[in-house]
Amino acid sequence: MSILHRASFFTSAARLDQLPPAGPPEVCFVGRSNVGKSTAINVLANQKRLAFSSKTPGRTRLINMFGMPDPLDPENSQLGFLVDLPGYGYASIAQRAREEWADILGGYLADRPSLAGIVLLIDIRRGVTDLDRRLANWIAPTGRPVMTLLTKADKFPYGQRIKAVFAVKKELADIGALNAVPFSATARIGLEEATQQIENWISPQVVP
Repeated sequence: MSILHRASFFTSAARLDQLPPAGPPEVCFVGRSNVGKSTAINVLANQKRLAFSSKTPGRTRLINMFGMPDPLDPENSQLGFLVDLPGYGYASIAQRAREEWADILGGYLADRPSLAGIVLLIDIRRGVTDLDRRLANWIAPTGRPVMTLLTKADKFPYGQRIKAVFAVKKELADIGALNAVPFSATARIGLEEATQQIENWISPQVVP
């Protein structure tokens, strides 16, 4: 069983100073509003309702942390965390609110000491949008490892998926050694590769 399947809700925070002290490795999920972050977290954790998506895209303002307990630790400490960051950039949200979210996202990506890896979600049908580029601009200076999940990959045939991966890697080359994975929660495309990468970030020594 994947260690990700042990994930359960740990805490929510509206501001960075409300987060628990940095500790076990964290893997965050970031992307434009309505790109499928909650769905991706749920399928990776093999749970239906671990992460919730708002019915109104862009309304989720909390940082949600999901912990994976260490079953061998009597203190029930955490092996690591999956972190669902607020979706960014939905047009109907007031400018001030968007700026506040930008500060939270940028601050977390740049300054969180326990951040071990970043999962950047991009809709494969849209490619790299201006909002995705803005997220990439926050990520690039951090030097943190990144995996891009190209969501809704089931909408493209195989050959078109490969072309999309090449295009994203080329456009986001400044992030570094970018691992781009076609991903579909419904068709379970890319699930194994994404799981392996996240597990390696959290705890390379753990054997599920």
